[in-house]
Amino acid sequence: MEAIAKLKNVPTSPRKMRLIADLIRGKRVNSALNQLKFDSKYSSRKIEKLLLSAVSNWQEKNKDSKIEDSDLYIKNIYVDGGRMIKRLRTAPQGRAHRIRKRSNHVTLILDNLKKINKKEDGTKN
Repeated sequence: MEAIAKLKNVPTSPRKMRLIADLIRGKRVNSALNQLKFDSKYSSRKIEKLLLSAVSNWQEKNKDSKIEDSDLYIKNIYVDGGRMIKRLRTAPQGRAHRIRKRSNHVTLILDNLKKINKKEDGTKN
């Protein structure tokens, strides 16, 4: 069963956040947490907290199963652009240049790895 966690309006550009998201996409939760813990980027701390929130959401949905027995992995993680604050910076000769302060939204989906040894219906294709 899937668990979803969302993080909205993070004051980092989506491009920087996608670098970290691409780093952990498809990995198991323990491996991803370990990698995020020792990464020095600001975005990795935010995604680490989001991943822990997603694990907590999964645990709330599946109260009867233990987290150690289930093999959780990051099924999907994607970063979308958020709101953009627009500012002006003075430029030479009375002009002004626009500065765009970007933000982003991160969505993380966890699922457990299902190991199927044989087909359920028992037929061969």
